[in-house]
Amino acid sequence: MFEGNSPLGFCMVLAIILISTKFLGLLFRKIGLPQVLGFIIAGILVGPALFGLIGGNGVALIGFEGESYRALLVLPKDNALGIFSKIGVLLLMFSTGLETNLKELKSTGLAAVLIACVGVAVPLLFGFLISMPFASIGLGITSAEGIYRSIFIGTILTATSVAITVSVLKELGKIQTKLGTTIVAAAIIDDVIGIVLLSVVTGIAKSGSVEAANGFEWFKSQIYGTIIMIVCFFIFAILAGWGISKLFKWLDKRWPTTHRIPVFSLVVCFAYSWLAEEVFGVADITGAFLAGVVLSTVHRASEYTDKKIEVNTYTIFAPVFFANIGISSINFAGLNPMYLLFALLAVIMGLLGKIVGCGAVCKAFKYSWRESAIGGVGMMARGEVALIVTTTVTSEALGVNALPDGFMIMTVLLILISSILTPIMLKVLYGKDKNKPQGGIGEVADGAEAAEQTEVSAEVQTAEVK
Repeated sequence: MFEGNSPLGFCMVLAIILISTKFLGLLFRKIGLPQVLGFIIAGILVGPALFGLIGGNGVALIGFEGESYRALLVLPKDNALGIFSKIGVLLLMFSTGLETNLKELKSTGLAAVLIACVGVAVPLLFGFLISMPFASIGLGITSAEGIYRSIFIGTILTATSVAITVSVLKELGKIQTKLGTTIVAAAIIDDVIGIVLLSVVTGIAKSGSVEAANGFEWFKSQIYGTIIMIVCFFIFAILAGWGISKLFKWLDKRWPTTHRIPVFSLVVCFAYSWLAEEVFGVADITGAFLAGVVLSTVHRASEYTDKKIEVNTYTIFAPVFFANIGISSINFAGLNPMYLLFALLAVIMGLLGKIVGCGAVCKAFKYSWRESAIGGVGMMARGEVALIVTTTVTSEALGVNALPDGFMIMTVLLILISSILTPIMLKVLYGKDKNKPQGGIGEVADGAEAAEQTEVSAEVQTAEVK
């Protein structure tokens, strides 16, 4: 009925996606689950997997015509929806970078850094090991492609989403404790390490699968060339970022809280993304994230930019990105049962990897067994970053090394199960102690702070009586 690449046809695509994602997003939030899950389910419902209101490449699903069914809206393979999705993922990573507090990361000390490092290393190892027996679905060590894909599985499992943990810690009054601050900082560092790791492994995977068109492309296609280009990109990003930070500090003093600052910020975001992918061979989301980190050093400008960009991101671009995952990447027709079996095992290993790895580091820093368990469970939740990593490693740009779309089921299940279990387990672990300061390293400091607040309150009351 509608051609998805025509202007008005695409408007109908957006209308269906926005109404379905909004409805299911609100529904999922009501039952205590992340809205992004609702967005993905909306994409599954309207896409070829189920009702087929939106079909790709003329997939025949809805509307009876002769002996076949046709989609109400047909999207060609290279369509505007994919462009909107790409903008959405870049803005999400840019916003994540803007919200990164470098000073806070520095102040959290060794504990948060080690928790993050182990929280990446253990799930990565678990994901690689669990892939070994599944050569039938393209994993394992029987081929170079299988090795790359197994590493990709581990990379997906490394991602941490702290949004759910933060909401629970706030509800329990634990967000300002030493343990709560450490968990939040470790989750941020975890994502930074995961994004760098993603850039390295995808860059190396591309080096063996992309045909070189010229001398420079040939150099980038070699493994040593890939590593050199990745290092060069981070050096460039830091040096250019120093100058950009100075420029935005001047802009913020000259024209504070004006629309030109978010506009110039988007220029930096998209330029970094393009340079990362097209020039240096690094994942474009890494460029967007680093652009956000660079601008986060200009505190007032970054806060203003984040507020302005967040409106457009979560109004249209982010819902389209997550819905497109359900539309283009998930299809139950002919799904190999081995994908589902592997997904369940990978989810279990992904959850255990965070609990065991991060919990062990907490224990090494003199936290109690219960507090160590809280540290592990607090790092267990997954969200947007896991989805972004999955879409990157399933990209056609990786050639034969890319993961098949069938593995998207694993990530969706991982987010769903971790989102349900994390709040429940945190509340059980805190138990009746939810209104008291936590022990461990921060117990004395928290107790002293509470006593000081009580004394100040008493003085204020005395003054009021006088």
